[in-house]
Amino acid sequence: MVKMRMRMRVSQSRGFGLRGGGFRGPRLRLGCEVVASEEPGRRIRRDASVAPPVPSEADVVVIGSGIGGLCCAAVAAKYGFSVAVLESHTIPGGCAHSFKREGYEFDSGPSFFAGIGAGGKSNNALKQVLDLVGEEVECAEYRGWNAHLPEGLFACENNEESYLRELRKYGGDDAVREWKALSAAMGPLARSAEALSFASLRNDAFAALTVGRSGKAFAKSGILNEGPLDAMNQLNGPFSYLLEKANVRNEFLRNVIDLECFVLSGMVADGTLSPEMAYMYHERHKPDSKLDYPLGGCRAIIDALIRGIEKLGGTVHCGKHVEQIAFSGGRATGVLLKSGQRVSAKKKVVSNASVWDTYSKLVPKSELPGEASKLAHSVPKLNSFMHLHLGIDGEGLPDDLGIHHLVVNSWEGGVDADQNVVNISIPSTLDPSLAPRGKHLVHAYTAANEPYEVWEGVERGTEEYNAMKEERSQCVWAALERVIPDVRERTELKLVGTPLTHARFVRRQSGSYGPGIAAGKQSWPTANTAIDGLLLCGDSTFPGIGVPAVAGSGFIAANSIASPFQHLKLLETLDNL
Repeated sequence: MVKMRMRMRVSQSRGFGLRGGGFRGPRLRLGCEVVASEEPGRRIRRDASVAPPVPSEADVVVIGSGIGGLCCAAVAAKYGFSVAVLESHTIPGGCAHSFKREGYEFDSGPSFFAGIGAGGKSNNALKQVLDLVGEEVECAEYRGWNAHLPEGLFACENNEESYLRELRKYGGDDAVREWKALSAAMGPLARSAEALSFASLRNDAFAALTVGRSGKAFAKSGILNEGPLDAMNQLNGPFSYLLEKANVRNEFLRNVIDLECFVLSGMVADGTLSPEMAYMYHERHKPDSKLDYPLGGCRAIIDALIRGIEKLGGTVHCGKHVEQIAFSGGRATGVLLKSGQRVSAKKKVVSNASVWDTYSKLVPKSELPGEASKLAHSVPKLNSFMHLHLGIDGEGLPDDLGIHHLVVNSWEGGVDADQNVVNISIPSTLDPSLAPRGKHLVHAYTAANEPYEVWEGVERGTEEYNAMKEERSQCVWAALERVIPDVRERTELKLVGTPLTHARFVRRQSGSYGPGIAAGKQSWPTANTAIDGLLLCGDSTFPGIGVPAVAGSGFIAANSIASPFQHLKLLETLDNL
């Protein structure tokens, strides 16, 4: 086991973040309104009977309380719009919600963050939203994680020197030389991505004004040095374009890059957008780069966003299922709740549901334009998840166990082969409050590599379903045993999640990890829709999958509601924070 350097203090890093899958365990008390307390990092529940009533109207009505929806609501509230967020489940957060069971507090999805901690400035869109609404998330900092590859243990730290050391160990001098060439090729693209923050984007012609503020920095990045065609290929094309440009041929290096692309986007290098990877590597290898884990888990992030919304007059309502979007004269004018209540939207309805679920479940067929239906059917779905949420005995485990491990079973058939890559998070190594004394909690999962098709038609709760859960989770157990050999004997609490679990609790069609939109071959849906009065945000819209990306999608949706002058003023405020 490689020792991982960790420090517990407030984070001031900048950066990126990845996304994992999500599910919520059953046995949650229904009919609760979840609200943020005034004490940071704490959440209280109160009976729906005493919760603030759902308003009859708001300027902006947001469907879903994922990070994208909450960021949209927070920014819209900052603009001065009245905002109501309506969440079907009794716990907010969407794929990023947390749930408690027998003294453990589990993250259902993302656990890999950077640049979100209290203090300092960051280009991370989530951190920028939190800054705008005056909220902070206290984090534990750490410097790396372990990748268990077919060749051996690859200790990945947040600095280029250690990365080169590990590349040389398994890929030789060729891998190091080619990485340096790739790093140089990525430089202009990374600097251009850094210059154009998501906060400056909007989905109308006025984007020329707001994005134009960064024109000088963008021009200085060097992205245009080899002409506009090369710049467009870098900005809109797959990361494999840069690999070819840098003449990367080393097999081990290409495998590792495919792995990092897959963990970020659910696709390998020939499908992952170049700017995502270039920016991630650029941020990760800065001398002061660190990774963050929010104390209290993902709940701390969700609570901070809700506090920010509420202090600006907005409301977040859980257990309020939106049955469909309401229309008048061909325009989306609000939503109809399952209870029968109508909530009118004076300006916009924003759906944080996926593009598939928005158009197949929320928009009445009579109001669905052919263009929107065609778009939903054209967006491919990535595969789903198998999850293990475990409570284990921590006695005798090493102090340097580490929070994150990534297990790759084989390079054969590609890293995206079924059940090949397993993500492991043990956040109690950094935040012991998440588990009972002397225990650890584990979230291990296959992301975007569990096919939904094998589960289709299987009934939850049946003997067949339970047998499949046991069988299909063995790859996750085997990966965990690479890190904790006696993990089965240590396990005291076991929750197994499947694609059906994911589809049910995150309300995601086919339990999908997200859209499989291959860079350079298909454009991402934007916040705009073919339906007047309806906007989209979340990971099935630009800029795509990942915590900073979905936060960015929320920014873009909210910015598109505001006037360009309001938007420019907001950017000035952000600059001065």
